[in-house]
Amino acid sequence: MVKRSLKVRLVSSGVAALKATLGAVVLATTLPLAAHAANSPEAPKPVIVVLGDSISAEYGLPHDTGWVALMRQRLASERIDYSVANASISGDTTSGGRARMPELMQRLKPSIVIVELGANDALRGVPLATTQDNLRTIIEQAQQGHAKVVLVGMYVPPNYGPDYTQKFHGLYGELAKEFQVPLVPFLLAGIADKPDMFQADQLHPTQQAQPVLLNNVWPTLKPLLHTGSSH
Repeated sequence: MVKRSLKVRLVSSGVAALKATLGAVVLATTLPLAAHAANSPEAPKPVIVVLGDSISAEYGLPHDTGWVALMRQRLASERIDYSVANASISGDTTSGGRARMPELMQRLKPSIVIVELGANDALRGVPLATTQDNLRTIIEQAQQGHAKVVLVGMYVPPNYGPDYTQKFHGLYGELAKEFQVPLVPFLLAGIADKPDMFQADQLHPTQQAQPVLLNNVWPTLKPLLHTGSSH
């Protein structure tokens, strides 16, 4: 029941996200800061890049209240010396992420890349093979740049049929095994069946839900972190 309610939300979520501009604002404001931190001659820090869509781009939320901003705060509070660049854009697809990766890798030289993309591919009817190939290329681009990867799995609406739905979610696990990268099974685990954890559109998580999203990612991310040195 949890997965079905979430999948229905994701159908409309991608459509609404395509109209959003908040992700671009977050990208414009956070990337220069991260780039400066990464290139600072005084105290260079390893960089974590989050490559995602509206769920990671603070859609409908006050600035710096999304799970990525909370991750930045947790790193600081635990004295784990990383900078964070939120490269998420509302409505983005795996093709968009793939196209942006070379520039992100060159400019930010990340130590870790968190990949949260794919739901909008299904909304646009992108073939599963194309989505998987794009994600595969994103992972390869990150690894070629000596970055570790965290892959975030998603579900798609049930109207595509159970076969498509299962295969879509399964491709994340397949890629995680293929490249030996850690997988967050489901970013929205724990809130999908809680209407009060979603905004008025019942599509996007509220500010109050963001700590849950972070807690879904943190156990997978933390083992990759180390203090006071780069990769």
